[in-house]
Amino acid sequence: MITLRDITEARKRIAPVLNDTPVHTSRTLDERVGVPVYLKCENFQRVGAFKVRGAYNALAQLGPDERKRGVLTYSSGNHAQAIALAGRLLDIETTIVMPHDAPDSKRRATEGYGARVVPFDPRQTTREEVARPIAEETGAVLVPPFDHEHVIAGQGTVALEIREQAPLAVELMTPCGGGGLLGGCALAWKETYDAPGATPSRAARPVVVGVEPALADDARRSFETGVIHTIRNPPTIADGTRTPFLGDLTFPLIQKHVDAIVTVSEQSIADAVRFLFERMKLVVEPSGALGVAALLSGAHEPAGPIAVVLSGGNVDPATFASILDGTIRFRDSEYQPPVPRV
Repeated sequence: MITLRDITEARKRIAPVLNDTPVHTSRTLDERVGVPVYLKCENFQRVGAFKVRGAYNALAQLGPDERKRGVLTYSSGNHAQAIALAGRLLDIETTIVMPHDAPDSKRRATEGYGARVVPFDPRQTTREEVARPIAEETGAVLVPPFDHEHVIAGQGTVALEIREQAPLAVELMTPCGGGGLLGGCALAWKETYDAPGATPSRAARPVVVGVEPALADDARRSFETGVIHTIRNPPTIADGTRTPFLGDLTFPLIQKHVDAIVTVSEQSIADAVRFLFERMKLVVEPSGALGVAALLSGAHEPAGPIAVVLSGGNVDPATFASILDGTIRFRDSEYQPPVPRV
């Protein structure tokens, strides 16, 4: 099981290659939500998303033989870019299995970092099925996007930074796809709350909330039933949350440390992206705007000051333009409820 020490060690390991991402605030947002809101801007991170934290932490701990064999992963974009960049920094060859409908901007960036991209049709097969024969043929080390101890530990470093940047925050909210960010941050948030100097408000209970699209609500169903649910290729604009199910490592962390998982509509996600751009001049991808969507829509009403992770800013230009001008089209009619994983 991941520990707080794993996360603190990861922070030391990855610090030399990371950007120091800021926390931004908005008086308008505070007034609409009713409490102070602190936005952790991981859209300013290298590769434009928090994913580089876990990717670099994982690759930096590979041995010489593993590095020679190369690294393989599967991702819709942000983890792909993160693995590609980490591989470039550490001189490790990388191969990425990516759905053919992933945003072009993410695919181009992944290739720009030097990775080999293997496209596939998610309607016909799964990324795991595509990756398996590649791993067998090449011997490459598989570093999955969320269900990996070193990846989770790296993602949890976001919460450690927020502790220092926004010490008044009692609640923490993050997007949830496969649960690496949510699980790692929840552990760090809860286990550092009583540390000396962690917060001036010791009376309040720390709260961690996950957010996912209503069209990709497998995590909420899993959290509420205690059984991992799965949903294949959910039709949400928040492409970073199209993971089919929570991981065997992330699910127990979420069960132990997370207080609630809420869902938001496609329209509320688009509204949040537009709000962040128009009022705060921040470019945030739909997946990264989930927390703000939950606050603005009332899906979650925080009891005290809250920190929200803007997980990334890698939005396809055409999608971004359609959100801003209101022409975005949603695929709500294609929604298929999650089912228990077999």
